[in-house]
Amino acid sequence: MRRSTDDFVGSAHWAYLRIRCGPARVFGRLRRQRPLASTTVRPDPSTPAFTRYRLLALVSGFLGFALALLTPLLPVREDRATLDWPQPGAASVEAPLVSYVPLKFEATLPCALLPASGTVLSTVPVDSGQAATKGLVVTVTDGTLAVLLRDIPMLSAPVAEITGCQGVAVTSTAEATTVEFTGAHRLDGTAFTNTVTRDIRPQVVGMFTDLPADRLDGARAHLDIDSRFSSTPSWLKLAAMIAAAVCTLVALFALHLLDTSDGRRPRRFLPRHWWRFTLADAAVLGTLAVWHFLGANTSDDGYILNMARVSEPSGYMANYYRWFGVPEAPFGWSYEVLAWMTRVTDASPWMRLPALAAGVACWLVISREVLPRLGARVRRNGIALWTAGLVFLAFWLPYDNGLRPEPLIAAGALLTWCSIERAIATGRLLPAAAAVLIAAFSLAAGPTGLICVAALIAGSRPVLQIIIKRARGRGPAALRYGALLAPGLAAGTLVLTVVFADQTLATVMEATRVRTLVGPNVAWFDERTRWDSLFMLAPDGSLSRRFGVLVMLLCLLVCVLQVLRKGRIPGTSRGPSVRILGIVFASLLLMMFTPTKWTHHFGVYAGLAGSLAALAAVAVGSNGIRSSRNRALFAAAVLFLLALTFTGSNGWWYVSSYGVPWWDKAPLIAGKGFSTLFLGLSVLALLWALWEHYRDPYRKRTEPTRFDRIAAAPRAVAAAPLTIAAAALVLFEVASLAKAAVTQYPAYSVAKQNLNSLVGKPCGLADEVLAETDTADSLLTPYTGSPADGLAAQATGFTPNGVAADLTADADETVTGGANSVSTDSKNKTSHTTGAGTGGGKNTRTGLNGSTVKLPFGLDPAKTPVMGSYAEGEQQVATMTSRWYRFDRPDDPAYRVLAITAAGRIRSVDADGVTTYGADLRLEYGVREANGEVRTLGSVLPLDIGPAPSWRNLRVPLDKLPADVDAVRLVAEDRDITPRIWLAVTPPRLPRLAPLNSLVKPDDPKGAGDPVLLDWHVGLAFPCQRPFYHHDGVAEIPRWRILPDRVGQDASNAWQDDIGGGPLGWTGLLLNAQTIPTYLDHDWSKDWGALEKFTPWTSAAPAEIGVEVETRGGWAKDAPIKAR
Repeated sequence: MRRSTDDFVGSAHWAYLRIRCGPARVFGRLRRQRPLASTTVRPDPSTPAFTRYRLLALVSGFLGFALALLTPLLPVREDRATLDWPQPGAASVEAPLVSYVPLKFEATLPCALLPASGTVLSTVPVDSGQAATKGLVVTVTDGTLAVLLRDIPMLSAPVAEITGCQGVAVTSTAEATTVEFTGAHRLDGTAFTNTVTRDIRPQVVGMFTDLPADRLDGARAHLDIDSRFSSTPSWLKLAAMIAAAVCTLVALFALHLLDTSDGRRPRRFLPRHWWRFTLADAAVLGTLAVWHFLGANTSDDGYILNMARVSEPSGYMANYYRWFGVPEAPFGWSYEVLAWMTRVTDASPWMRLPALAAGVACWLVISREVLPRLGARVRRNGIALWTAGLVFLAFWLPYDNGLRPEPLIAAGALLTWCSIERAIATGRLLPAAAAVLIAAFSLAAGPTGLICVAALIAGSRPVLQIIIKRARGRGPAALRYGALLAPGLAAGTLVLTVVFADQTLATVMEATRVRTLVGPNVAWFDERTRWDSLFMLAPDGSLSRRFGVLVMLLCLLVCVLQVLRKGRIPGTSRGPSVRILGIVFASLLLMMFTPTKWTHHFGVYAGLAGSLAALAAVAVGSNGIRSSRNRALFAAAVLFLLALTFTGSNGWWYVSSYGVPWWDKAPLIAGKGFSTLFLGLSVLALLWALWEHYRDPYRKRTEPTRFDRIAAAPRAVAAAPLTIAAAALVLFEVASLAKAAVTQYPAYSVAKQNLNSLVGKPCGLADEVLAETDTADSLLTPYTGSPADGLAAQATGFTPNGVAADLTADADETVTGGANSVSTDSKNKTSHTTGAGTGGGKNTRTGLNGSTVKLPFGLDPAKTPVMGSYAEGEQQVATMTSRWYRFDRPDDPAYRVLAITAAGRIRSVDADGVTTYGADLRLEYGVREANGEVRTLGSVLPLDIGPAPSWRNLRVPLDKLPADVDAVRLVAEDRDITPRIWLAVTPPRLPRLAPLNSLVKPDDPKGAGDPVLLDWHVGLAFPCQRPFYHHDGVAEIPRWRILPDRVGQDASNAWQDDIGGGPLGWTGLLLNAQTIPTYLDHDWSKDWGALEKFTPWTSAAPAEIGVEVETRGGWAKDAPIKAR
């Protein structure tokens, strides 16, 4: 059907052409778009062909929609895992269940095999000290048979009173647990049985017994393991998903045919101006590329990387660190992309390519799609373009340089909005259907994808008008409207085939129930906690994270005020401008309904904030704000925003902060904070505005004076305050990380790891962390006397047992609401950072110098003397000077540092010159003369990274000692007689160091590396270490654990514990941990984290798990996971 020029003038298409092309070129373009009389065009709505297109769109769209809805209910092939005990060759077996408890537990133990004393059966090693608290224990003690389950005495009786006992029978399900001594009766004739009618299923990390394997005849235990999430789609489900995708594509093509029935040629998908490269493009894209290698990563990168690495052997994308290993569905499809990428390499630059691609896409869409749609003045305004780019970068750099889904959602939000705008401008529905498709996948990437729904809502009324207009014509209304709506419904639900590809409705509902029950699950009305975190002195509230959010709010306020005052922003298109304001405002409201309230979610606003900044730049330009007073007020607002921004630290997550200036404090110079400077400038701008306000009525409208010209000079660049502020923040962030890379070298930095990855060295911190390989044998020996009395040469108040019994680390300051924080307590203190084996205690055996103190780090009490100033009751001044120890400086790079294992509160000075109060400990060094006397050359204060008062390794780098030194001794002084201040030491050591990568066997293509529990902070920094696998509901036994620094340890220990359903809920039951002394090469004072070695509490063989594959419907349920 042919349309006249007048028809176009009143249409949305006319507005679109006017914005994109300018009025001068519109009529020429319209002439070119008119079909010639002899040209064949799409049939009009009255033709049979058009009816066929409608039918095709309706039928294929409805089929795609229906098949997608059926996907969660269609059957899957599910692994049904079981464990039977005893097993050939081993009396005890280990099998830590990821879900902690089995679906069903059954055991029968013949009374004939009961020992005189010992453990008959336990699901947790008794040596762990938590067998009766967490699991099931059947024991014979002092002639009494007892069954304990989760500290509940289920049944007990003297063995002599149950002479008729045939066996001990235990059955435990989610509904009830029953224990019975079969065949035995009490004196009153009642059976020995007890039933508890609630869920007390035992936690299982294996099956353990004191009985030898040849005495287990007749014993039997059977566990139905919870492996419901290990499933693959059935052929029926796979066919349905493929059919849903094909039908959706057909429906969208049919919708395209219906769209083109208006006779107009389809526009180019990417207009010519997309390929014009500008200086702003070079600046923005260049900064993104540099930041990819230089910039900081995000908090959850290690978390997500290890989820992706483990997903292939486990068979599904599990939440590896919490929630009992439930799948990420219905969110997190983007992690599957990362899982495919790990098959190439786990190196950081490679894994973060999707984020870089999303950033490039965001900028191209902003500069080539968004700005032209906002109006000719926005498109032609250079300041608007640069402001958009700089604000986009200021948002993107701190939030979106990692593996989290926010970069993809940010790009999805822009694409959703642009697709809606294209639908409105062209009057066609295919772009609207594409917007629905993009929004659905963005929402499935993460809960923050809700912001894409705001874009759909903002454009819903114009799109509805298009649908009504396009549905006019002959034929049944159901056909006319259904043909236009069905493709959109199919596009919106297609994501279900991805979300439920290998899961069912029942399993996803159970996963959602567990996450909701365990938490964190913050109510919508507690959205303030996200904003509280943004203004805390921590990486979550760093100045880089604050700025982008505050700028977006300022731009939103300025634009809304302009629209309310003038009805529109001068020089802009009202429709798109108002819609983007509505999208940002609605997004802030929709964000309230996300279940977690962490600041990294703000990263989804990066694209919208850049677009909004361009609009604000025009709003405050010379045509938007003509008053000098108002421009001064805007400048004051920007400066006040900077003052708020710079009250935060220049902090970044974990290793990204290494070498960064002011990483732990608000930036300052000469004791004066940047925030004070910006606040002062803000006051001056307000005073300028006040001057303009009172001067304006008396200003003569004559030829401007020099003063007037100076005052009016900023008019041409009225938006400059915002542009300059954004540029300054971007430069500050890039310069901070560049400075870190330079000053850290040759020590570790994020930039060094990324650049090393390009030359085939991707192992990161594993190559930089040095571990002791001979701790117990590295003690120095005194020149005179014996090792036993080497410390006690001159000692007053120091004794072999002068060490406090409890060496739990002092509480550290933490931040509530930080990334993956589970605490809502306003008392932001923690004491969950005591290293394994460093918390003190007593030994049953006496050590070398009579000490009974429990030593850390594998030190041998038979070789290691201890002296400490701690005393019960009345305190006294204590001093100690050790003998001179022989120090033969080796010509071997494996020997780099002198270590002193010490405890207590010891005076130290950090890298910033800040002194920590405590008892004094110094290392004196000298040269031994020919007569045997030692000439003292000086002393040095050892580096102490804490935590106090736990055992830790003070260190003195060998390059801090003169080359001719051959003798060292310890000099200690405790003149504080309060019980809190004391110190304890062992002799100095010269340990042999080796890279952690040589101690913890790295991964290889065959998966032969040592299984490691990599805490979620450290995953990206240790890409060569293999995370332990899990399969069919059973976890692999890790040999090592790598932890982050102390602040990170607090978060990881709480997040991964038994309350949250993480791996720490079973590792402590099965394994004993011992901290290995480690140091960061070339950065000896840095607390990089810790390395722990696991050894089993009880010797046991890995259990053999039986697996049967069963086809189950999407509604089939198992017993609920015991989450509380």
